Amino acid sequence: MNLRTASLLAFLLSPHALAAQTDLPIRVEPFPQQVAEYESPTIDASSSPTSAPPRATTLDAPGEVREVITDAAIRVAAASSTGLYLKDGSDTVWRRLLPRDGDRSWAPVDVRAVEFDYDGRLWFASPQGLGALHEVTSEWRLYDRTDGLPWNDFTSLAAAPDGSIWAGTTRGLVRLIPGASPDEPPRWQYRQGRRWLPHDHVLEVQVDRDGTVGVETPAGPGVIHLRPMTLRQKAERFHQAIERFHRRTPYGYVLGVALENPGDTSAFRQSDSDNDGLWTSMYGAAECFRWAVTGEPEARENARKAFEALRFLQLVTQGGTPPAEPGFVARTILPADGPDPNAGRQESDRRFREERDGLWKVIDPRWPTSADGQWYWKSDTSSDELDGHFFFYGLYHDLVADSDAERGEVRETVFAIVDHLVDRGGSLVDHDGQRTRWAVFGPAQLNDDQDWWEERGLNSLSYLTYLRIAEHMADGAERKVRYVETARTLIEDHAYLANLRNPKVQSGPGTGNQSDDEMAFMNYYHLLKYERDEAVRSVVAHSLRQYWKVLEPERNPLFDFIHAAAINGGSYRDAFDDETYSRTDYPLDDAVESLVLYPLDRFDWALSNSHRLDVVLLRDQQERRGVRGHLLDGRVLPIDERFVNHWNHDPWRLDHGGQGRYLADGASFLLPYYLGLHHGLIEETPGDSPTEPPR
Repeated sequence: MNLRTASLLAFLLSPHALAAQTDLPIRVEPFPQQVAEYESPTIDASSSPTSAPPRATTLDAPGEVREVITDAAIRVAAASSTGLYLKDGSDTVWRRLLPRDGDRSWAPVDVRAVEFDYDGRLWFASPQGLGALHEVTSEWRLYDRTDGLPWNDFTSLAAAPDGSIWAGTTRGLVRLIPGASPDEPPRWQYRQGRRWLPHDHVLEVQVDRDGTVGVETPAGPGVIHLRPMTLRQKAERFHQAIERFHRRTPYGYVLGVALENPGDTSAFRQSDSDNDGLWTSMYGAAECFRWAVTGEPEARENARKAFEALRFLQLVTQGGTPPAEPGFVARTILPADGPDPNAGRQESDRRFREERDGLWKVIDPRWPTSADGQWYWKSDTSSDELDGHFFFYGLYHDLVADSDAERGEVRETVFAIVDHLVDRGGSLVDHDGQRTRWAVFGPAQLNDDQDWWEERGLNSLSYLTYLRIAEHMADGAERKVRYVETARTLIEDHAYLANLRNPKVQSGPGTGNQSDDEMAFMNYYHLLKYERDEAVRSVVAHSLRQYWKVLEPERNPLFDFIHAAAINGGSYRDAFDDETYSRTDYPLDDAVESLVLYPLDRFDWALSNSHRLDVVLLRDQQERRGVRGHLLDGRVLPIDERFVNHWNHDPWRLDHGGQGRYLADGASFLLPYYLGLHHGLIEETPGDSPTEPPR
């Protein structure tokens, strides 16, 4: 491990390393990226340094002996069913060890494994936890659930050159990184599921001199490599994968793909989703930030493709059978020479309305055809689609479009949608003349209809944002006045600013819909950028601040970076608070760590965490949303111990039932990464090549 890798590793392993961070940008040095392989050459034990402890064959320790090892100092340790035993030098009698660490005193039995590490510490594993005896000071350090131990049904131990300990268990692999001092808490990693292992029952674990971890399992051997990597190289991996797998139709809508066989990308199938416009918008937004940061022509080309794809979702709805009203945006498209997506849809929509959503819209056809007969387009478009479109259009207009003609195309597209909403009382109206199910932003519904009270804050935020983006782009006084006056009426006559004070209905961390969070933060970004009225900006900034406080435990790099970038320079004052906001006031360690730990493996492998010792369950949420919980410190699991597709995932959910038959794209990494670079929140070592990622 080189010095730069070691320095970043130390940074990552320091809990809340940036709690007092005031210096931005944060420099992210190359780091050890963990990559799992199921089939690889067996680790060569002879390649280990001479200081690595050899295994002994002495079996005369008391009880049922599980393991006996010796070190270079001719100490011999034994793991036994009756305890932990040690012989020093020429001792002929085993000495039973009784570890004591502060108030903790263990008389361990059923010791499963022992190990001498590279610094001469003696480690043991028992159902009580993990422990280490320092050879020089004779001091013990003991680790159990209260320290963050994820699981304790141990099978084996292996010491790594970097000072960490890998422990095999019957339900995965545990890594312990001890603190640099007795006062510094340890850090843990839990490797479970086929993202990391061929089988969760680890029979044996070994670590090579370069940190490579090898395991034996009932399903065969596996290896976890620690490969030096930069965030830039990780981004390049995801760019390459998107070009290879994730662009659907000639317009290039970006979405995950279904696989014929688990973990095998040789045969895959593309399909549409309800939110093709949203996901393509977020990918396109990443490319806008990338262009602004790097000036790479490929980034500009990709952003332009995203614009054409999103604009087409508006153009395709015009003049077909039946035609939509001007400015209406489709959810997605399908080729008309394929199966008819309307078949059976009426019946399924009626069942959905009867069984799950009493306001669900039954519309015929849900998939009209385009004027040229080449496409089906999906109607009943939602507010999250529009939020994504406007997030992208604002960025594309400001960062990418470099001519009056190109900016004019963006303006025309934005004006068509906003005029549609303003002319129809703040609602997106479908081809049947009725509002869509979710794209409802007018005061008659949000303020006066009890069916819409939960959406009041979020949809008020959305509508004000759309209007400010349109005002920002308006090229004529009359049009600009129209959008300004509409926003003013909503604020002064319909209390939309008051609506923003409660942007999301929830009962604390883990109780809300993360799709709402994703939508809200995209809107906060632009509303704070374009709003000129300081009184309005003050309320919006305070709303964002209160919102982020609830989301902080979710370790979400997109939300953390948007919060820091958008709130910077804002202020708020009322009878109880007088606050000034600076991006340097908020910790970004979790955001940076999530980018560093973000797995290269984008398969939806099943993951199980609800059995863990270090997890606290949110019991009142289990029936409706599955088993959910958080770590002992109140934060959600690290991102490499759960599955993340888009940022509307539920980070509090502990188990995931995937089968490795879905390959997600990497846009959820690319957007916060390039946004963080653009806003000077992070930086990387100059000169890192993005074109040659490690294999």
